Amino acid sequence: MVVLFGGCVGALCARLLVSVTLKPCRSTSTLLISVPPHGFSVNTDNRLCGILGLLLHDSTINCAPEICEGLSLLQHRGQDACGIVTCGPKGRFYQCKANGMVRDIFDESSIRKLIGGMGVGHVRYPTAGSFNNAEAQPFYVNSPYGIVFAHNGNLINTTSLLQYMDATAHRHINTSSDSELLLNIFANNLQQTGKFRINEEDIFTAIGGMMKQVKGAYACVAMLAGFGIIAFRDPNGIRPVGMAVRRTETGNDYLFASESVVADASGFTDWDDVKPGEAIIITRTSISRRQVAEPATFAPDIFEYVYFARPDSVLDGVSVYRSRMAMGDMLAEEVKRVLSKMDLSVDVVIPVPDTSRVAALNLAQKLNLPYREGFIKNRYVGRTFIMPGQQMRKKNVRRKLNAMALEFSGRNVLLVDDSIVRGTTSKEIIQMAKDVGAKKVIVASCAPPIRYPNVYGIDMPSRSELVAYGRKEEDVAEAIGADLVIFQTLPDLIESVRHLNPSIKRFDCSLFDGDYVTGGVDEAYFSKLETLRADNVRGKAAMMSGDLGPAEGKGGGGAPPMNGITEDVVSIGTMNGDDTVGLHNTWKR
Repeated sequence: MVVLFGGCVGALCARLLVSVTLKPCRSTSTLLISVPPHGFSVNTDNRLCGILGLLLHDSTINCAPEICEGLSLLQHRGQDACGIVTCGPKGRFYQCKANGMVRDIFDESSIRKLIGGMGVGHVRYPTAGSFNNAEAQPFYVNSPYGIVFAHNGNLINTTSLLQYMDATAHRHINTSSDSELLLNIFANNLQQTGKFRINEEDIFTAIGGMMKQVKGAYACVAMLAGFGIIAFRDPNGIRPVGMAVRRTETGNDYLFASESVVADASGFTDWDDVKPGEAIIITRTSISRRQVAEPATFAPDIFEYVYFARPDSVLDGVSVYRSRMAMGDMLAEEVKRVLSKMDLSVDVVIPVPDTSRVAALNLAQKLNLPYREGFIKNRYVGRTFIMPGQQMRKKNVRRKLNAMALEFSGRNVLLVDDSIVRGTTSKEIIQMAKDVGAKKVIVASCAPPIRYPNVYGIDMPSRSELVAYGRKEEDVAEAIGADLVIFQTLPDLIESVRHLNPSIKRFDCSLFDGDYVTGGVDEAYFSKLETLRADNVRGKAAMMSGDLGPAEGKGGGGAPPMNGITEDVVSIGTMNGDDTVGLHNTWKR
């Protein structure tokens, strides 16, 4: 088999083999490896994702089946790509990751090849810039010690970090993912110990140093070859991650996950959120916890409760289900006030599936109005506001929902939705309701108007894409074709969540008020982010058309696939010069 290297490789070959895009062409035995030049910008493409780490007390039992089941429970957090890396005998890593849903990537054959009693899994959320298998997680570096890494969130100081990696640390960042950047900062800090073998103290020191270097939101799970699993969370606790234990007669199994639902479904108990700025290290002999960052304002993202998290999860002591019930109660009061002021009446309350159902039912009960299911959902079409491209979103709305005329015809309908983002989906849904005979369509949103980008891991970076940006509420109604739009007030939204855990004094509500808890977000940052997003959209269009152009860290610059077929390599082989530690990609189509 011939291996072709593009770009400067030199002494970096061994490490680059793990993270580059490997494309074997079916008509030949050649592997085409695209290596980008230095100096590209990191794309903030690691949007809302799901992370998971599992350590079984019995190292002879493979953990991959349970990780796969756990990732399926987190599929709502990411439907673009998924991956699992396990650690087997002699510290060898086994990998399976690619673009696609969990059910599509992991079959019995691929899971069977993931050997080892501890592992890390990841599901990734689709964005305009994320279309390369090389950016599927978990990521891996072989130096030092062999580290596997999964990240949920987004960094906001990537430019200075890239410069540091290049000029000082001399580490190559091969993709446009800030997750790979974060991993290499952690690895570089560990490298500075200069030890043959490290301990928990060294790991805590490395993570603490990293938290001083990076800015943004990050909940991470890592695994060190033959050592254990690690979880840590940014000092503001913007993104969620927690741990749980499953006690057996022979020992304890340990889990890290983005949401508690994974623990519930897998028989784990004693769910405990990782504290902001805390790191937890679990080996088969010990658990170590330490606050490694200086105290900061605890501000979990309130949009987790509005939209992203599963209703049967509990995040930072708050039941997502109960918070959505409270959102419905609060919104009912605002709807009552506005309808009275406008002298309007409503005949029926209909939720926009699925997230808004809980709130809509409570709202209907509070207002003594009938609650009806007016839209039937095709569950095999993904979420639309995370679809890359407006035309794709519009097309998918009608594939996703069907309006039942008998619930709309001749009625004044109150549609309850969790939020209004771009307005594309809302506009199509309102038109569907009118097409089947609705007399008036009033929309009530459980969230306030979204007027600002979220820079902490939700794919809404462009202000111009937000339907409420620069618009009053009546202008939003006109833009989406509604007779009236009623938004939840921000104080009511905050109270609906905080009353379930009064110890949380602040939430990140930057989507609604433009107040970014980490600082460092200004007009120059937005302009750069929006320019980068536009470039990524063009890059994806070029990728889809086969015109890859020069390499940009996104798989470009390589030869186009023969016969139009590309796939990931089956086995990458040993990385460290011997067969003690290696990384094998077992995924096949």
